[in-house]
Amino acid sequence: MDEGKLTRRALKALSALGCDQETELSVFICDDKEITFIHKEYFGIDEPTNVISFAQAEGEFTEVEPQMLGDVVISFETAARDAVEAGHSLDDELIFLLIHGILHLSGYDHEGDRAGEAPVMEAREDELFKMVLTEK
Repeated sequence: MDEGKLTRRALKALSALGCDQETELSVFICDDKEITFIHKEYFGIDEPTNVISFAQAEGEFTEVEPQMLGDVVISFETAARDAVEAGHSLDDELIFLLIHGILHLSGYDHEGDRAGEAPVMEAREDELFKMVLTEK
């Protein structure tokens, strides 16, 4: 994994979403065991997933750290499997998942009551992904 490339691409995506340089984002890349624990603890689902987002701007005390966007947790193992299935590099899959997580933190959704918004989120996701790929 090229951490510098991931960081540069994430910053480019955040900028395109209108986030300023003061915006904070936490990214945790873990294995399937760790993400399964998190998935079960917070969502009651006892299996791995590729990405989980925790928005800082939700719930109580959102005004305390308004520049803190939130946390994105990515399973490296699931990302590796997804990359093979999608036919692209692991670095590209990691940034795709990070963009997906950032979009959730920015208010986009595709699940539950907001499943009808999936096409909007997917279009924005594809747009950002193509844009950040121009960064070498």
